[in-house]
Amino acid sequence: MKLGEKIRYLREVEGSLRGLDRPITQQEMVKAIRQELRKSLSQSYLSQIENGVRPHMTQASRALLAKFFKVHPGFLVDDPEGYHTELTSDLRTTEGQLDVWLLQGSERFIGDREVSEVLIKAARDKDTRRALLLLGAILDTPGLAERLLEALRPELKSGENHLRESRLRENHLRENHGRSHGRDRNRAANADGRRGR
Repeated sequence: MKLGEKIRYLREVEGSLRGLDRPITQQEMVKAIRQELRKSLSQSYLSQIENGVRPHMTQASRALLAKFFKVHPGFLVDDPEGYHTELTSDLRTTEGQLDVWLLQGSERFIGDREVSEVLIKAARDKDTRRALLLLGAILDTPGLAERLLEALRPELKSGENHLRESRLRENHLRENHGRSHGRDRNRAANADGRRGR
C-alpha cells in the first residue's frame, strides 16, 4: 500500500471516529491538527502526499500525522516493493474488522453516550482483540465483573443496588398486597358463611 492510500484510509477511520459518517476532509484535518496539536500542516501538502506527487514526508510531518492518527510513525511510509497484504497475519485483518465493527456500534448506540464512548475507546486501543478477550475473561470469572465495577465505577454499582432494592420493595409490596387482599377475601367469605348459617 502506498503512503497516499494509507493517509486516505486513516482519514476515513478518523472521520468515523469523530462521528462524521464520512472521511474527514483534508481541510478539516488541517484545522483539527492546528486546534488539537497546536501545529500546522498545509492542505496542499496533504493533497500532494495523497496523490503521490510528494512520495516522501519530512520526519517532522510523519511524526505529526502519526500523533494525529494515533499510529506508529513507521506505518506512514510506502510498503516495500513486493509486499502483499494477504501475507499479513489474520490478526491484523481481524483487528481492522473489529475496529470498524466497534465504530459502527458506537454510531448505533449514540443515544447512550457512555456505551458509545466505550466502544470508541475499544476501537482506538492498540490491541482491540486482546481488549475484547480480556472482557470475555472478566465475564467468565464469577463475581469479578461486579468487584471491578464496585472498585472502578462505584456510582454504577450503587445505582444497580438502588435499582435492585426498589425492585425488591415493589415485589414485597405486591406480595403483601396480594396476601392482604387474599385475607380480605377470606374474611368476607367467612362473614358470608356465618350469615348463611
